[in-house]
Amino acid sequence: SQPTLLFLSIVTPSGRKYFTPFYLLKMKVAVCLTALVASASAFSAETNRRDALASVAAAGAALVPAVANAASGDSPKFSVFGVVGDGTSLSEGAAYGSDQSTKVYSPYSVYGEVGPDSLYKKANADEFTSRKKAVLAESRTRLQKLPGYAQKKEWFNVRDELTRYMYETRGAVRGLAKTTTQKEKADAFFKAMEETYLQAGFKSQDKTLAASELSIATLDDFVASL
Repeated sequence: SQPTLLFLSIVTPSGRKYFTPFYLLKMKVAVCLTALVASASAFSAETNRRDALASVAAAGAALVPAVANAASGDSPKFSVFGVVGDGTSLSEGAAYGSDQSTKVYSPYSVYGEVGPDSLYKKANADEFTSRKKAVLAESRTRLQKLPGYAQKKEWFNVRDELTRYMYETRGAVRGLAKTTTQKEKADAFFKAMEETYLQAGFKSQDKTLAASELSIATLDDFVASL
């Protein structure tokens, strides 16, 4: 049977009227109308004006995306790999580079091809070494603060200094250590640095001072081997 379009009138306790469209099959009109009238009565008795308006607002918000993407009189859009059809259609995504001003890294990427203007540039050997040595120089500056912290029994400062920037240190040392001797010197430095952190946790002043001084000495020894 053909569906029938009906409008249900709902009246809130404040006197506001709302009309709700719905479809019914002819053979089930009487049954559905009875159920809807019962629902409307419950709605009128239990729902105030604020709840009704909130429901309408929520329903309208749910329809916003569809309305924003729709355009009156537009024909359906399609795209085949951004070559045939409309490359700007919503289903196309990056449009396989057809919507980019410059050549992309690949047909499936929105990022540009690697070149002089790229944000990331792979450093050559000299630049890499220079950056890592700068990290070691800054690390030594921070290590020199540790004895002063230990003298004042500022254990939290000792441990914070070893974690605030020094996470860069391990990567720099590992990146520069090439020979067996250099790797052994790197291990000695790491052990001294870890001992400093450990003894600061125990609040052992003498051992913390000794370990911090050893950290500086072993770092200097490693840098001298480069």
